[in-house]
Amino acid sequence: MRGQGEILVVSCYELGRQPVGAASAIGALERAGFAPAAQDVSVDRLSPQALSRARLVLISVPMHTALQLGVRVAEKAREAGARVAFFGLYAALNAAHLRERHGDFVAGEDTAELVELARALEEGRAPAASESGKRDVAVPSRGALPGLDRYAKLSWNGEERLVASVDASRGCKHLCRHCPIVPVYQGRFVAVPRETVLADVAQQIAAGARHVSFGDPDFLNGPTHALRIARELHERWPRVSFDATIKIEHLLEHRALVPELVRCGMIFVTSAVESLNDRVLEALRKGHAAADVPLALAVVREAGAELRPTLLPFTPWAAVEDLPALFDFAVGHDLVSAIDPVQYTLRLLLPPGSLLLQDAGPWLRDFDADAFTWRWQHEDPRVDALWRDSVEAVRGDAGFDELRALADRALRRPPATRVSRSQRSVPRLTEPWFC
Repeated sequence: MRGQGEILVVSCYELGRQPVGAASAIGALERAGFAPAAQDVSVDRLSPQALSRARLVLISVPMHTALQLGVRVAEKAREAGARVAFFGLYAALNAAHLRERHGDFVAGEDTAELVELARALEEGRAPAASESGKRDVAVPSRGALPGLDRYAKLSWNGEERLVASVDASRGCKHLCRHCPIVPVYQGRFVAVPRETVLADVAQQIAAGARHVSFGDPDFLNGPTHALRIARELHERWPRVSFDATIKIEHLLEHRALVPELVRCGMIFVTSAVESLNDRVLEALRKGHAAADVPLALAVVREAGAELRPTLLPFTPWAAVEDLPALFDFAVGHDLVSAIDPVQYTLRLLLPPGSLLLQDAGPWLRDFDADAFTWRWQHEDPRVDALWRDSVEAVRGDAGFDELRALADRALRRPPATRVSRSQRSVPRLTEPWFC
């Protein structure tokens, strides 16, 4: 098991970033004396040669898209005679089904579980239960992964920068009812040691990165931890910028910290606005109301950064009027360039364990095991029809105006005037963020 490539770590998709999950697994295994090989099937074809050498294939599935790709990798790995383990957030959510149909083992985000699995297989015994909540101590190892130039870049002011992808924490202390993190972490979050985070940043900057994208579910779950990392990041690399994901609720609660984060290099914030319908926000237990969104936007802009909202327009509680309202809000607040078109098409996913299943209404249908989600149907057929039309339009490269026209047509209101493009350069990553 300790021979070169006898363990193969496969990343399937991490939003176009060089994968933190796979790099963390590789780092932990190397620290324990193993010599894993790595593949990222989001940028390269799965190598038959790598599969033929592997006795154990570890498949990283931090999100739904990765899981759907991962089961295909598992099928090929098992055909090659390897043992298969899934790991990551969506592995933990779908553990029973994955064990039954697709893999031999399932782990969460704790890399200690993967090390124990490798040792157990090497010694011919069953893996021991891992102690939950252990902190990551091994620095992610990235040498076996494709270079940063193969991944999403920061696009800003007419130039592109290579991006370092880093996690300063895992889990989340909030209990948003639609969030896939909640069934696994149940309101806990675990800070990654500062020295581990900064060592990971350092190796990626040495590889050419000039921007850091923090992948934490919420960068301000631990404000003191986040601020320390931001300060040292700026002190050591003053020309390196960064972005982070922060809840609307936290932007308002910790508004006094935002100017310092911007001074430390934060150029944009991704924030899950989701909807401007308070009924939807209450059903999701988002922790903010629609009226809070322009307040948070003002906090970020006054500090000198940009807000990039993410959306969840299609839920069982949405009304057909909601989507035109989102387009109107984007125009009225100069956010057209800050919201990727795919955001206007996103539909609620209901993975196993979702808190929304506890009091689901008549909209809930059956569980689709192959798609790893519960199906649901809106009571207003116009909402589901608009979703289907919007998805199809984005597949055809539709932009803001085309999607807005579909929403106006669904509401039977006159089409809005086409939007003139803002002259501001809004920083963005070249691959959109979504769950």
